[in-house]
Amino acid sequence: MIRLESIDETNWREVVCLSVNEEQRPFLDSAIGILARGYVYRDCNARVFAVADDNEIVGVAMVRDLDEEPACYDLQQFMIDQRFQNKGYGTKALRLIMDLLRNEKKYNCIEVCVNKQDRPALHIYQKAGFADTGYIDNNAPNCVNLMYYFRK
Repeated sequence: MIRLESIDETNWREVVCLSVNEEQRPFLDSAIGILARGYVYRDCNARVFAVADDNEIVGVAMVRDLDEEPACYDLQQFMIDQRFQNKGYGTKALRLIMDLLRNEKKYNCIEVCVNKQDRPALHIYQKAGFADTGYIDNNAPNCVNLMYYFRK
């Protein structure tokens, strides 16, 4: 059963061993980099979650609060280890993240910035209901800004 769990002294070593295939590396930080981002953005309520299936860690995700306009949750990093891709883990884990954030009720939407060439990531987010906002960040012109709005 897929679940999100906190990263602590019992599982962090397993998390930092996660990786994606060579083609995906330009689009994602390493697992240790994702943990570091969580620390750097701690003042923005950053949270890093392990994605687990029973007793095995299969992925990692980082979300933070973004209080600038539009105020929203910012899903900055989301990785499923290359050994577990194409098995439905990403879709299920993304749904768990979305449900967790919906239930927090701090913001009414989630934002994610995805490289235009990262077709698998674009597919999973669009399948989950994220839509292109049309916004182009001058610091990331090769990325698509996607937004998901919670239904009331």
